Amino acid sequence: MGSKIGALPLVFVGFLLGSCASPRGLDEPPLQIPALKPGYGRVYFTRASELTGSAIQPEIRMNNEVVGRSVPGGFSYVDRSPGKYAVTTATEVENAVTFQLAAGETKYIKTRVTPGILVGHVTPTLEFPEQGQSDVSRLRYVGAQF
Repeated sequence: MGSKIGALPLVFVGFLLGSCASPRGLDEPPLQIPALKPGYGRVYFTRASELTGSAIQPEIRMNNEVVGRSVPGGFSYVDRSPGKYAVTTATEVENAVTFQLAAGETKYIKTRVTPGILVGHVTPTLEFPEQGQSDVSRLRYVGAQF
């Protein structure tokens, strides 16, 4: 009886790890992302796989609208009209990054977990396009179906 109870936490941990996104496999076909519509810009949200903090997956908000979640090993994106935007994430504190988006432009926002008092903080940062493109190519799509 004791060995069955001892295995229960391992099963739970396995379930949690299995529910997290993992990097894109070499055998997976490339994702066909729709072309950007004229007059819009695109914002990608990325988060590398992590050994710690993987259970922390807060909402990503863009100008107070929920546009996704910060999922380890995953990326998502939204298309928006040109303008000024603030991307926020919140656990015990709210963190933000602001930027200007132009028509035809692509921005990359990376989220990462940093230590907090009770729970980790997820912080969004603006990435250079080369780094953002590299991140997207290695991660799994975890956004809404298109």
